[in-house]
Amino acid sequence: MVQTFTLESGVRVIVKKMEGLLSVTMGLLVGTGSAFERDEEDGISHFIEHMQFKGTPTRTAFEISDAFDALGAQVNAFTGKDMTCYYAKSTSDHAAETFALLSELFLDADFPEEEMKREKGVVLEEINMDEDSPEDLCLDLLARAAFGKENYGRNILGPAENVRRFSREDIFRYKAECYRPQNIVISFAGNIGIEEALALAEKRFGAPFGEPFVRREKKISLKTDNLFRKKPIEQAHFAFGFPTLRRDDDDLPAVQVMNAILGGGMSSRLFKKVREELGLAYSVYSYTSHYEETGLLTVYAGVNPEKAASAAKAVTDTILDFKKNGITEEEFLRGKEQLRSSSIFSQENTSSQMLLYGRNLLYTGEVYDFEARMEEISSLRRDDVMRVIGDNFDFSRAAAASVGNLKEKIAL
Repeated sequence: MVQTFTLESGVRVIVKKMEGLLSVTMGLLVGTGSAFERDEEDGISHFIEHMQFKGTPTRTAFEISDAFDALGAQVNAFTGKDMTCYYAKSTSDHAAETFALLSELFLDADFPEEEMKREKGVVLEEINMDEDSPEDLCLDLLARAAFGKENYGRNILGPAENVRRFSREDIFRYKAECYRPQNIVISFAGNIGIEEALALAEKRFGAPFGEPFVRREKKISLKTDNLFRKKPIEQAHFAFGFPTLRRDDDDLPAVQVMNAILGGGMSSRLFKKVREELGLAYSVYSYTSHYEETGLLTVYAGVNPEKAASAAKAVTDTILDFKKNGITEEEFLRGKEQLRSSSIFSQENTSSQMLLYGRNLLYTGEVYDFEARMEEISSLRRDDVMRVIGDNFDFSRAAAASVGNLKEKIAL
């Protein structure tokens, strides 16, 4: 059973009651992230996410974490390109206390100066860790190569110089603009009553707060850059990015099946050819990212630097063959079943359901329809996937990135 409500404040609430379980996951989703930031704010969405846990007028950072632990609850958060999410999971009998704590850190965080100093150090180390993770660095570079320095090209962590100078005033200003009721969704999934969940949301989020929400505009401009970072490491890493569909496109399920066949698992074309047959890479895969205005299909490989050129050619040749000759009926049925099973598996997990239903309401204003999803997948035909393969691999529109101890960048 799924129900939605809009509180007097403008905050939207969605509740997915899942019978037979003993737990519930609750999330507070905000429609902002790195893609909405300006240059001087780059990294602030992620920094705010960290700082929300660092104290309120009535609890210190330690007291907040200790209170969650005392309930046996789990709490965390993440920042994305266009969404920030704070969430907790608890046993059903502690849902009220857990949601009260989650609401407190979300609504009442006061960002103590001493905690800001400490957390800046933590985030700076996270930036250093990203620099020391060549796979992450390569994929960040690819986003920059595909979208430029703004919107979806921004690194979620932001530059170190911005993090060092963020002030409490910067945080309050950004939150006042972006953390407004009409830009917030509260999502519950698990064994919790509809009326109980609504009452919990109403208690802290029901009264109007903040100014009316005015959504920031994003200017999207696709690029075809090829970026390279030389680093003295043992492996070379490269990624290619091809423009693909926005998230509301009718052909999205066909693209998802296409990706599963190309690089979505151990039976995929890329894995079998580049790793198993040629032995040129330990890690090789593809995935898709879909946004409001556009999307990106990413192909990644981690290889021996001496074999980087050969591996890149093998990846390119595999994609070209994929585009020229299409897929077999067996591959189509396997990819379709993978998509179907992943959707079914997510229905059995409260955390997945919280995020799935909350994100869909945040992005579209509509309730996720599982039966419609199953029908979309069931009605797919091999010709649908063949058609999107032809549409999604235009090398003249592709971006690239590489990281490693190489003499030059890896070309498409």
